[in-house]
Amino acid sequence: MDRKRKWVLSSGALLVLFLGCMTTALEVPLDPKVLEGLPQPPTITHQSPKDFIIDPRENILIYCEAKGKPHPSFSWTRNGTHFDVEKDSKVLMKPSSGTLVIDISGEKAEAYEGIYQCTARNEHGTAVSNNIFIRQSRSPLWSKERKEAIMVQVGVSLVLQCGPPAGLPPPIIFWMDNNFQRLPQNTRVSQALNGDLYFSNVLLDDTRNDYICYARFPHTQTIQQKQPITVKVLDMDAINETVAALYNYTNNLFVDSPSGERRPSFMAPLGRSSTQMALRGGVLELECIAEGLPTPEVSWYKESGDLPSSRMSFHNFQKTLKIADVMEADAGDYRCTAKNSLGSAHHTIKVNVKAAPFWISAPRNLILAPKETGILTCRVSGDPKPQIAWSVNGVPIKDSPKDTSRKVEDDTVILSDVQTGSSAVYQCNASNEFGYLLANAFVNVLAEAPRVLTPPNNVYQVITNNPAFLDCASFGSPIPTITWFKDSQTSILNRDPYVIHNNGTLEINVAQSLNSGKYTCIASNNLGTRENHVYLEVKEPTRILAQPEYMVVQRNRKAVFECKVKHDPTLIPTMNWLKDNGELPDDERFLVDTDSLTINEVTEEDEGTYTCVMNTTLDQDSASAMLTVVEATPTPAIVYEEPDPPTDLELTDQRERSVQLTWIPGDEHNSPTQKFLVQYEDLLHQAGVWHNLTEEEGTKTTAHLDLSPYAYYSFRVLAVNHVGYSQPSQPSRQYRTNPAAPDVNPTDVHGVGTEHNNLVISWKELTGLQSNGPGLQYKVNWRQKDVEEDWLSETVANASKYVVSGTPTFVPYEVKVQAVNDYGNGPAPEAVVGYSGEDVPMSAPESVQVLVQNGTLAEVHWEPVLTSMVRGRLQGYKVSYWRERSLHQAEAQQEEQQVLLFSGNRTDGRLPGLKPYSLYTLNIRVVNGKGEGPPSPNHNFETPEGVPGPPSFLRIKNTDMDSLTLEWGPPQDNNGRLTGYTLKYQPVNSSNELGPVEEMMFPANETTVILADLKYSTRYKFYFNAKTIKGSGPTITEEAVTIMDEEAMKSDQVDLATQGWFIGLMCAIALLILVLLIICFIKRNKGGKYPVKEKEDAHQDPEIQPMKDDDGTFGEYSDTEDHKPLKGSRTPSNGTVKRDDSDDSLVDYGEGGDGQFNEDGSFIGQYSGKKEKDTHEGNESSEAPSPVNAMNSFV
Repeated sequence: MDRKRKWVLSSGALLVLFLGCMTTALEVPLDPKVLEGLPQPPTITHQSPKDFIIDPRENILIYCEAKGKPHPSFSWTRNGTHFDVEKDSKVLMKPSSGTLVIDISGEKAEAYEGIYQCTARNEHGTAVSNNIFIRQSRSPLWSKERKEAIMVQVGVSLVLQCGPPAGLPPPIIFWMDNNFQRLPQNTRVSQALNGDLYFSNVLLDDTRNDYICYARFPHTQTIQQKQPITVKVLDMDAINETVAALYNYTNNLFVDSPSGERRPSFMAPLGRSSTQMALRGGVLELECIAEGLPTPEVSWYKESGDLPSSRMSFHNFQKTLKIADVMEADAGDYRCTAKNSLGSAHHTIKVNVKAAPFWISAPRNLILAPKETGILTCRVSGDPKPQIAWSVNGVPIKDSPKDTSRKVEDDTVILSDVQTGSSAVYQCNASNEFGYLLANAFVNVLAEAPRVLTPPNNVYQVITNNPAFLDCASFGSPIPTITWFKDSQTSILNRDPYVIHNNGTLEINVAQSLNSGKYTCIASNNLGTRENHVYLEVKEPTRILAQPEYMVVQRNRKAVFECKVKHDPTLIPTMNWLKDNGELPDDERFLVDTDSLTINEVTEEDEGTYTCVMNTTLDQDSASAMLTVVEATPTPAIVYEEPDPPTDLELTDQRERSVQLTWIPGDEHNSPTQKFLVQYEDLLHQAGVWHNLTEEEGTKTTAHLDLSPYAYYSFRVLAVNHVGYSQPSQPSRQYRTNPAAPDVNPTDVHGVGTEHNNLVISWKELTGLQSNGPGLQYKVNWRQKDVEEDWLSETVANASKYVVSGTPTFVPYEVKVQAVNDYGNGPAPEAVVGYSGEDVPMSAPESVQVLVQNGTLAEVHWEPVLTSMVRGRLQGYKVSYWRERSLHQAEAQQEEQQVLLFSGNRTDGRLPGLKPYSLYTLNIRVVNGKGEGPPSPNHNFETPEGVPGPPSFLRIKNTDMDSLTLEWGPPQDNNGRLTGYTLKYQPVNSSNELGPVEEMMFPANETTVILADLKYSTRYKFYFNAKTIKGSGPTITEEAVTIMDEEAMKSDQVDLATQGWFIGLMCAIALLILVLLIICFIKRNKGGKYPVKEKEDAHQDPEIQPMKDDDGTFGEYSDTEDHKPLKGSRTPSNGTVKRDDSDDSLVDYGEGGDGQFNEDGSFIGQYSGKKEKDTHEGNESSEAPSPVNAMNSFV
């Protein structure tokens, strides 16, 4: 039974057809709503890699997840025999899962090495996982050996062997010295792929005793080192002279040593040729290391072709050629050449490329209705050719019960006349000596009534004259037949303007207002019928009726652009104005109204192109005009206006295809005419529409006009100056031309398929003026490119496209379109290449691998889909990935899916913005112009740990005089396994100066601490963060103040009236008042002063003021330097210098006492200690000492 059928989910999930040579089977739906209630055989959704190297320090986790309905049960085999999980107390199988967790604490991991295979079964079939080879990572110790010093002559070659222990996986080798610095490498000294260190020639500077080879084992993150190697490079010429002088020798002792210049020779590989094998898809590394003096340079080329520039790279100073993603074409002879000034050497490496099995087309799950026929195909390739073995429900088909409805033909299983209850899971195993592929594909025999998956009562809106697509996605078994009705009464067949696609979608090629209404789709098969209603609304287009016009405005004047729009009344319009395709300047001079733009006080910067854009939710329209700003008119004003229109148009020199037009210019109005614009009207084809024909300079009054055949011409002329255009002149008399064959063919010829089996040839129709005569038609020609076949043709009229049906999917065609009328054919057209319609891709990318770079970035790699499977123009690859859960959480908490599209034929891409310590899932689809292909199997990967987020909170409670309690919460994002917390705190004094920092560490399970021995009445600042093995996370801070000591407060509260200093101060004030009263009394009795005495008192000469007896200074005008500290003395920490009460300040600051000064003022002798201050002098500060005081304490 041959038939084609497929269905599409409106939500984006796609049911892809499996097109077999005998029948078509329904692909498994991905929408959970569709799967709900459907029986389904098991499907393996996640499993551990085939080669699984474990860390012996951690528990073993072997994944096996599957889905099905009912949910499958799980069992395991180990080394080919049943593995009884329940009998081993160290082994746990996760609930509702087949994933094994093996606790190896107290056990040797070697005990659990072996080949494991998971089986998932329910009543509808059995699926099996790959063979998972569990091996323990190993980092064996270096064997003990004693290395003698290597003595070598200058200029010779040298190899320092590393010979690391064989680890699993192999270690990474590097050379360093005793200071853990990498040894420098260059074209002369370099490390080979096997880890040995090669010297093309040695120098005296190579002498050292710390050539150390290190091996880093990546799985266990351990590094081991070899015993240091000592190399002594000898200058033999100097040794010969020394020995000859001692023993009276006249000849060199080491004449046979090859220390001089020499041509290159190869140190690795040896000989003139060698062979190397590489696997398809792997990495090929070819190495050539040469010795010689001077140091040779190495170059590469391929003898039978070019090097793959896009996949190759050079390493190790051109000594290593690396080719990634090896292909069969990379096989051949590669020649490396070592060359120096004395000659060259060559070595040929013959590369053979083999291939482990790889998919061409993996078997896909099938849903069949009873009595239907389906095909499972397992197409693989490899070198040697893989052997294919089929199994059903985990049992080889040859060992399973005979089934007459099943026929196996190598890579194909044909199922005929299937019956209810014959659902099963088939396994295809393709293997050769380099590996194997295993795929499960179930055949689910279902009898399901139709379901319509498109949401009901969807409303589709479209603009008039645009195509409309109404969805009707369905599911059923057998596949339902889709029928459409309009307004619940009119049956819609495949006729204009309607097209019903295979997926049920109804297309209206050119929607009109009469197409609006209610549409009903009915899905039916032999088990039932379902219907769904949708609605179509056809809207009027948005159009600009009054467009802005070109304006010339004087500076500082106003410019107004109009833009009046017509739109569908049910759509909400939005008007935007642009200047030079950008936003309007942020200037209050620009005023936007509903249908106009006003610019006040224009300047030269306002010149440009202004565009009004009218948007609705469905369409838009725009129009532009230029603004030119000219200088303001001087006073008295000269009036500049547009010129008057030309007059007296006359036609002369009349010919078949040309005519001469003359005119008389009008008044220029103070602005010279820059040009004349000649326009024409074709009364035969477009009466009332004027077109620009040609332009002439403003000094000319004649134009030679080239004309087209079969037209009724009238002409008019417009004059242009810097102000603008004149009004048009009066039209000339009519001039008719005779018909002729077309001069041109249609332009914009394209061949593009709209369906997978058609080719739409389109073109831009000729205008009436280009037709050159009556009876215009188009001769459409096409043929498949690169195929020996004749041109096919069809002649059409009044059309701009022609549809060729029955074409193969996405193949190139040559197409051409020729204009024809009643008077002959147009010129021979040129062929253009187009492609028939695309179809959705058939295959998913294979060999998906994820390389995790760090906690937030991963690289994904995949095998590109074969061109034949893309079935269209490759747009790129769509990678969908989402976070399943944090590795802290046992249950999945799937986050929103993220999608990245990598354009072109990419095979890798980067996934940024990942969260550390999380489990992610991804799949990849290939995308062409038709849509997306099926997804690759979900691939899981884990991100490593990162630094944690900040603690969720830090609270301070129970504050006391000398203690307080801190409480905190773990971070919201651990990003790994928490290793603990760090607390730092320090006092802060009243000047906001920070005191010494105290630091405390806490384990990850603590959430509170009591801090004791704090100072009372002191403010403290706390800094708190969490840690993982990757480091510390962000810090949060808090502040708190301890309670003041009540006894200390009481001791400071002293009665002033009982203090001696206060009584003394009051007595001094009273005595001073008494003295002032006595002086006033004496002056009264003495009488007035002489005027001269008052002036002397008021204007004392500073030069003759008496010296003060008490301190020996000259009054207020004494040199201020006398009050400054001596050189080398220190001022108090507050930056001031004591005066009246600090005569002994040098002693106070450590520079008084017995110290003496030299003649240059420098201080000699012993510094005296700082004397103790009176404890009652002022209020002592409780803050920490300043850096200056701290330094003084050491003087």
